[in-house]
Amino acid sequence: MTRLRRWFLAPAAVILVLLYGVPLAIICAYSLFERGAYGGVETVFTPANFLRLADALYLTILLRSFLMAGAATLLCLVLAFPLSWFISHAGRRKHLYLALVVLPFWTSILICMYSWMFLLRDTGLLNTVLLELGWISQPLPLLYNYGAVLLGLVYNYLPFMVLPVYAALERLDPHLVEAASDLGAKPAATFRRVVWPLAAPGVRAGAVLVFIPCLGDYLTPDLLGGGRTIMVGNLIQNQFTAARNYPFGAAVSLALMSVVMLLLWRLLKREEEVLP
Repeated sequence: MTRLRRWFLAPAAVILVLLYGVPLAIICAYSLFERGAYGGVETVFTPANFLRLADALYLTILLRSFLMAGAATLLCLVLAFPLSWFISHAGRRKHLYLALVVLPFWTSILICMYSWMFLLRDTGLLNTVLLELGWISQPLPLLYNYGAVLLGLVYNYLPFMVLPVYAALERLDPHLVEAASDLGAKPAATFRRVVWPLAAPGVRAGAVLVFIPCLGDYLTPDLLGGGRTIMVGNLIQNQFTAARNYPFGAAVSLALMSVVMLLLWRLLKREEEVLP
């Protein structure tokens, strides 16, 4: 039976090796090579690409990326928790509300970003309405800044927080909340000691699903930030395209991947400590 199971799993293993293992090995090899004089790669082994990451400029970009991803994750949680609670108590309409949550997935993210640019630019809908109402005397700088990038990140990845939190709240036994109320617990205490601990697995899953894509996103900062908000995803993309510095781009990719894997490992260790 064990041999038969291995034969059935062999195609999946081959696909994983070809689609993930081989590209990762190529990236690892490129990160230790030198950039060619006209781009490309020269097979001269050097750790200079990783040492270059210690430069203050790249450390600032990495720190900015973590701060933006963390802020987007926190905002998604603040918005997703009450929405997930509402959907989980919506009765027969919960499926309709869930469909509305995933509705943005039916549209290309590129179209969504250009729609936000249309809304936020100086001659966009928001500034035009505010000017017509007389609430402002000149257009507000709503586009090409950190606020616009943060708005785009939250918009893009909010459903990734709503769905796991909803799944956790859906399994919450309402009798536990009623019992806490009968025992004299106030709503804040009920939330802190009953609802939040039971919803914590969904919150952690949602945080991972939001934080990691936000950390590597490059399209949102590029369009809504206008090139003024450089994140690590933009740095990697620029190295592989405009700069044609494949070794350094590979080194940045591996560094980012290592940090993310370390965070995931720490999260899994925490899950093992929490579970009995």
